[in-house]
Amino acid sequence: MHTTTSGTATAPTRALAVLLALVAIVTAAALSPSIAQAAPPTPTPGVTTTPPAAGATAARVVSVVMTAPQKARLRVFSPSMRKTISVDVLLPRDRSRPRPSLYLLDGIDAGVLTGYRQSGWTDQTDIVRFMADKSVNVVLPIGGTASYYTDWDRTDPVLGVNKWDTFLASELPPIIDRTFAGNGVNAIGGVSMGATGAMMLAVRHPGLYRGVAAFSGCLDLLDPNAAAATQGSILTRGGNPDNMWGPPGDAQWRAHDPASQVGVLKGTSLYLAVGNGLPDFSLGLAGLASPVGGVLESGALTCTRLFAGAARRAGVATTINYRSGLHSWGYWNQDLHRSWPTVARALGVPVGRR
Repeated sequence: MHTTTSGTATAPTRALAVLLALVAIVTAAALSPSIAQAAPPTPTPGVTTTPPAAGATAARVVSVVMTAPQKARLRVFSPSMRKTISVDVLLPRDRSRPRPSLYLLDGIDAGVLTGYRQSGWTDQTDIVRFMADKSVNVVLPIGGTASYYTDWDRTDPVLGVNKWDTFLASELPPIIDRTFAGNGVNAIGGVSMGATGAMMLAVRHPGLYRGVAAFSGCLDLLDPNAAAATQGSILTRGGNPDNMWGPPGDAQWRAHDPASQVGVLKGTSLYLAVGNGLPDFSLGLAGLASPVGGVLESGALTCTRLFAGAARRAGVATTINYRSGLHSWGYWNQDLHRSWPTVARALGVPVGRR
């Protein structure tokens, strides 16, 4: 783990790696073994569920149910997406004072593999245990399949209305702060598609997030091969990629590209992690992935190097952990632990137990 000034791959290597890998770079590792299991919901007495009023124009809480002593299921009506969205919130043991919030985003399936019952973070990592003694709210949106967590230009016949930028950056934070004693200080992170989405949200909303943690994502969307692969990944989930920002080359692509906008993140703590496409056998079953996990991570490595070069040219410090590993949750669980000191400092909370 270090602050990097490393260069990029050669053009032929980059094109080959990206073309082969990034079509599915945000594919969640469906074959990864589950580390943590979700507890069944237990309604809390005294919590009233109220459906959103017809014609509602502001995001509002539909219900809050404690599903575990330190885990709440929040349901929020989003006027931008015209539906109610479920969000899991992990709470610290000590809730006696206001605290910052860490938003974490999923990979491309974003709820599909759990039947939209929980985030991949709680299904595939030890985040519930690891964050239990940390003085933060951990916010885990459920859903957003193949959306890249952005605002789409048009409604998609298969993927529906996607206005995740509006929901995550504008509608949800005030609700989190009011409902769970947030202090207005935020960080954001994600894996694969969620890593791309997290960095996009950060560059589009400078100052909203004090830190960003991006694991195995593609953060340079203006590369023609990367753009084509991003579109291809949406196609694999049945969506029409032109409904997102139009065809590659449209101004919307540049407006959402983290690499070309990275200069606005000066002063923001950035932590990236990416594997070399080779398995780390010391992890055992957790180190396995789908048959294409190595190819996917090799593409993520190329994308990370492209972004690192852009950040260096813009004078933005970036901590990068170039590690062994494939495109799967076992490695992202490690990344969660290793990135925490950087994220904690950005949020202004102790790194250790509190």
